[in-house]
Amino acid sequence: MELTELLACPSCGSSLTRIDDAFACSGCELTAPVVRGIPRFVGDEAYTESFGYQWSTFRTTQLDRDSDDESAVTFREKTGINPLDLRGKRVLDVGCGMGRFAEVCARSGAQLIGVDLSNAVEPANENLGAFPDCHVIQADIFDLPFAEETFDAIYSIGVLHHTPDTKEAFLRLPRLLKPGGQIAIWVYSAERRDLLASGLKYTYRRVTPRLNHKMLLKLSRAAIPLYSIHTKPAIGFFSRKILPTSMHPDPEWRVLDTFDDYSPRYRWRHTYDEVLGWFAQAKMTEIEALEPRVAVRGRKP
Repeated sequence: MELTELLACPSCGSSLTRIDDAFACSGCELTAPVVRGIPRFVGDEAYTESFGYQWSTFRTTQLDRDSDDESAVTFREKTGINPLDLRGKRVLDVGCGMGRFAEVCARSGAQLIGVDLSNAVEPANENLGAFPDCHVIQADIFDLPFAEETFDAIYSIGVLHHTPDTKEAFLRLPRLLKPGGQIAIWVYSAERRDLLASGLKYTYRRVTPRLNHKMLLKLSRAAIPLYSIHTKPAIGFFSRKILPTSMHPDPEWRVLDTFDDYSPRYRWRHTYDEVLGWFAQAKMTEIEALEPRVAVRGRKP
């Protein structure tokens, strides 16, 4: 899969040509440098610096290895898509991070493009380097460098709610789908039962995104010893409300997930009614609400 076949200028929509270590627009003056093998359509990480730090620190933590298929299972649950059905298909991973779900799709034979605004593209490019039909691009979801009707499938898992406007971020994606293509997203839940379960997390988040990343990572390591308290039948109910941390059984994942909860600048929450409305506004068909909350998929007519 040649990258030049898929790219289009995000400013004017013209085709892009690879010239030495850059992609140049044929219709305007835009130039996107290729740095360490990654085309860069942005000059900095903007509001995603915490993710650049996070995925540079936990570069391979969530990759499936040996008999561990947690990421593959999570992908199927949150998209409703069997990765094997993506074999030979052009697929866009919006907010690929260090390549967790991109690797799942690439191993199934997808022709995959992973896009991220943060410097997570560096570990992603390393993790996906063994797959010749995989490319990683640093770009802004609100200004993606692709022509219309380029992809057979688009997914975004746990990303759109970390942008300034979740709905607007989603609405930028359907135009990139081919007719008959499918799109699936998973965003944080604002359903009442999930809000009640979050305890004081959002109270602490008034402060935590402004903390130094190294300091917040040290605080997130409290998730390791707190796990033994959180799992106790009586006291755990209250400790999880007062000091909410990840409950993942793997200690490294707990630290990662806790940092991921408290560090992003934006962390919006949404209901099924909201997200289903976005799909309807985008004129998607076969719209389906999935579990876990809030996951929705649909198809472009």
